[in-house]
Amino acid sequence: MNRTTTMTPAKATRLFFTTMAFACLAAIGLHYGHAGAAEAAVSVPAPAQDEPAGGRHTETAVFAGGCFWGVQGVFQHVKGVTNAVSGYSGGAKGTAHYEEVGTGVTGHAESVQVTFDPAQVSYGTLLQVYFSVAHNPTELNFQGPDHGPQYRSALFPLDDAQRKVATAYIAQLEAAKVFPKPIVTKVEAYKGFFPAEGYHQNFLTLNPDYPYIVYNDLPKVADLKKLFPERYADKPVLVPKVVASR
Repeated sequence: MNRTTTMTPAKATRLFFTTMAFACLAAIGLHYGHAGAAEAAVSVPAPAQDEPAGGRHTETAVFAGGCFWGVQGVFQHVKGVTNAVSGYSGGAKGTAHYEEVGTGVTGHAESVQVTFDPAQVSYGTLLQVYFSVAHNPTELNFQGPDHGPQYRSALFPLDDAQRKVATAYIAQLEAAKVFPKPIVTKVEAYKGFFPAEGYHQNFLTLNPDYPYIVYNDLPKVADLKKLFPERYADKPVLVPKVVASR
């Protein structure tokens, strides 16, 4: 079931039809004995290689791991994160619009731009959260019910230091055979990040009863609290209205 197939340009119509679609999907899952569609969390070791501690108090990183609603929701609950914006990365600015990205031919991936204080949480720790609870890095061009390259697992390092840490960590996890299948996460060139439409921002927090969120994303936040209790922030850091008004 592709999350985008029932979407229409009008926001209200879009939300209504996707709600109905996932309500049906949930009913089907219950009928066949699958009470939830969430990806199972995996406890992974911390990176052996991380960025050196420095004097900076602000850093930005971009993560892609399926629908940005859940990825954003997870990072918004990580201590040290000061902002997490849903958007698009991997393609051109002119095609960074939800309906176009949904065609799967723009090169974009639904992504989340995370701003954080490296004195409180390192890039390596954010990668650990990303690989363990934010998404399933063994699914090629899909995540759960969402299919297409726009839902791929990808990292977009903003500098050489991030690229080295990300590449080394993927190799570390592969060597440790943490996952039952090969990791398909790609470390891609950063071409820019473009914030998504306002109605996508803070979606998990604002729509906790939305069927897609209930079955796919709230379990991720619960897993974050379970696996990283010392990193978990009960109050999410929400996107400012000025950003969400795009």
